Amino acid sequence: MRFVRSKIAVLAIVASTAPTLAGDGDSFDIRNCTWCHGSSAQGFTVAPRLAGQKARYIEKQLLSFRHHVRDNPFSEQYMWGAAENVGPNAARYLAVYFSTLFPKPANDGYGELAVMGKAIYEEGIPDSNIVSCAVCHGPNAEGIRQIPRLGGLSYSYLKRRLNQWGQGYHAAAEAPMPRIASELSPDVIEALASYLSFVE
Repeated sequence: MRFVRSKIAVLAIVASTAPTLAGDGDSFDIRNCTWCHGSSAQGFTVAPRLAGQKARYIEKQLLSFRHHVRDNPFSEQYMWGAAENVGPNAARYLAVYFSTLFPKPANDGYGELAVMGKAIYEEGIPDSNIVSCAVCHGPNAEGIRQIPRLGGLSYSYLKRRLNQWGQGYHAAAEAPMPRIASELSPDVIEALASYLSFVE
């Protein structure tokens, strides 16, 4: 019942805003988001949580999908088509809407790796010239402006994205992230992804 009420609320909000967006040539359907990211935008195995994500980050990524800039395999397979008709106004509206939803941590990482992951997140790896993640993503992994919130995202999503960055799928990224991701060992990625999945 809660699922149905949440979905109705989302559809009602979008319906009240859609005419304005359509007048500017933008079109979108909120179901394209909720089918994969969930009615409360908490995400599923493949699709990340959008609830509580930084609005400027979501907006930028939606336009990157639309223009085929974000080029990792799942983006091409799922998001290029989904964002095809999402113009600037729709992207901004969706970004603001999802950023206001309450995020819940995935809590699906390996608890025994969380302590190591927390240390890496907060202190970096000085011997490898890898800066603290907190410098850009915030002390609580809350994100800053266009830099995404990482706290509470699922272990599997974080691990996959860090691996993809290291494989060269970082066209939509800005320095220094591509270099950092390419230098993270599998053990470090496991620890970071585990820790971040528990952050509220």
